[in-house]
Amino acid sequence: MPQPRTSEPGSHPYLRAATAGIRHHTRSLNRSPLPHPVDRAQLDTLHAHLTELHRLIDQLAQTARPPHPGAGRQLAAAHTRLWQAATDIHAAFHLLPATSTRTTECRPEELPEGPPFLTICQRHLAAGHIVRRKTTPTDLHRAPHTTSCVR
Repeated sequence: MPQPRTSEPGSHPYLRAATAGIRHHTRSLNRSPLPHPVDRAQLDTLHAHLTELHRLIDQLAQTARPPHPGAGRQLAAAHTRLWQAATDIHAAFHLLPATSTRTTECRPEELPEGPPFLTICQRHLAAGHIVRRKTTPTDLHRAPHTTSCVR
């Protein structure tokens, strides 16, 4: 599968590095002889990637909307779908078995791994505040639309 090209060789180096890291992780999971069950650390890292991508799409939508309203609307729709994905990852995190007998509710101080610097719950709540300021509850629960490429 051909890799997507950026407009300039040095454009968005951090985003390209993050994408390469995700591709590497996906390939390593596919190559392992025995399937490894997902763990909380993987979902926490994936949630961190999704929430950061969510913030990036939000910024891009704000800058695209005035000169290109159609592109801004599409980015806003992607923004909503990313939030829905992050919400599902957060829910899956709490459905995985805990490594100890302690509770798995949204209480960072009681997570089996201990409270890291920024837990998945804290990150999710912080991102939720941004989402509620910019998105209506109807938009959040709307089914994603499908589009076809016109080119």
